[in-house]
Amino acid sequence: MIGTAQRRREAEAIWRAGVTAVVPSALLARAVHIECGRLVLAGHAFPLASLHSIAIVGAGKAAAAMAAALETLLLDADAPLPALHGQIHVLNEQAETVHLHSPLRLVPVRPAAQPAPTEAGVQATHALRVFCQRLSPADLAIGLLSGGASAMMPLPPPEIALEEKQAAINALSRAGATIQELNAVRKHLSLVKGGQLAAICSAGAFVTLAISDVIDNPLDVIGSGPTVPDPTTFADAIAILKRYDLMEAVPRSVFRRLYQGLAGRIPETPKRLPASVTAYVIGDCQTALEGAANEARRLGYAVRVWPDPLQGEAREMGRTLIRWAREQRRQGLTPPFCLLAAGETVVSRLRPGGRGGRCQEMILGAFLESEPQPTEGLTLLAAGTDGEDGPTDAAGAFFDEDVVPCARRHGLKAASFLEESRSYDFCQSLGLHFKTGPTSTNVMDLVVLLLT
Repeated sequence: MIGTAQRRREAEAIWRAGVTAVVPSALLARAVHIECGRLVLAGHAFPLASLHSIAIVGAGKAAAAMAAALETLLLDADAPLPALHGQIHVLNEQAETVHLHSPLRLVPVRPAAQPAPTEAGVQATHALRVFCQRLSPADLAIGLLSGGASAMMPLPPPEIALEEKQAAINALSRAGATIQELNAVRKHLSLVKGGQLAAICSAGAFVTLAISDVIDNPLDVIGSGPTVPDPTTFADAIAILKRYDLMEAVPRSVFRRLYQGLAGRIPETPKRLPASVTAYVIGDCQTALEGAANEARRLGYAVRVWPDPLQGEAREMGRTLIRWAREQRRQGLTPPFCLLAAGETVVSRLRPGGRGGRCQEMILGAFLESEPQPTEGLTLLAAGTDGEDGPTDAAGAFFDEDVVPCARRHGLKAASFLEESRSYDFCQSLGLHFKTGPTSTNVMDLVVLLLT
């Protein structure tokens, strides 16, 4: 049986192979190419000679890397190109890196914030909206969208202050609303979300390429769907706020707008868009799982993929994974074996002042399940593919059979850390953290469980 240090190295290699499979340069190379004087985007061909310009617009954690990859594909192609221009919203901390290393040669970037939007983001989104309105039918607009775009493209209507909109979203988030519910409300408190950006765009065609950070890849939920039809309504948004008993918790301006929309005094978000407006998911957690599985097999592991997306309480998923591994041992599973899983769990019992994230809380759940009797030869790595796990500097954390006796020696009570929402402090105390820095992509969380 190999040692824990080697298992951790191999788990990391498998995880990194999964992330490598969904970096923008790899995804754009598969989705975009130029042939016979035509630009092909996700199978749709556009004759270059007929285009006045190509406008590249978008937002999200992967936006800068997506735009850089697209620019490289276009500018390095041996073909005459129309003018390239546009605007990309990137995280504040990415903006300096973009300018230092200059991966973007023609398309400017605007710094934005996530998860909390800022007034600077509002001004940048207003400029993006005006830019799209001024395009002509001879222009091709290419949208680049990834996780984080909802916060990075804020543009509430004039009658709602950004702080008021954010207060409503924060109240929903604290109440445990799903991402689908959050974005249904966001779309009806915005001038660009829910298909509205594409609806006001004057380009002859608008093609969006998206990296999905949402289970099942609903295009109207990724980045709150600024370029796709919106199936939700003002009535849905009101019902969601009522469902969580937030009628008194959100600002009056929010309800005034929603009820004006319900009464037909404000237009609904677009339910249909022209045929020239299309959108495609070019990468998701399934893509990452395939990349990770290939590396695990290369390292000699038999591979199984968890049949469903990870969801539900993070701590409970950690327990479930350990119970599964224990049962496989009882049934005589032949090692070495690798289980892969992807998705996005939740932390619904977050205490004020706590530090941690989904993946670190999953590790605490695994610890509690293993505390009576650790499973030998097991290593678990859970980490966010964007390199972030909650508002921390860790992508995630490791767990193996050495952690339980180590915690006992240090007198650390995992249940107390979990109750106080201090999964970060627990993992830090035991050297369990896995830190990668930003990865320039985001397809939810990726979990690697090794049995040897």
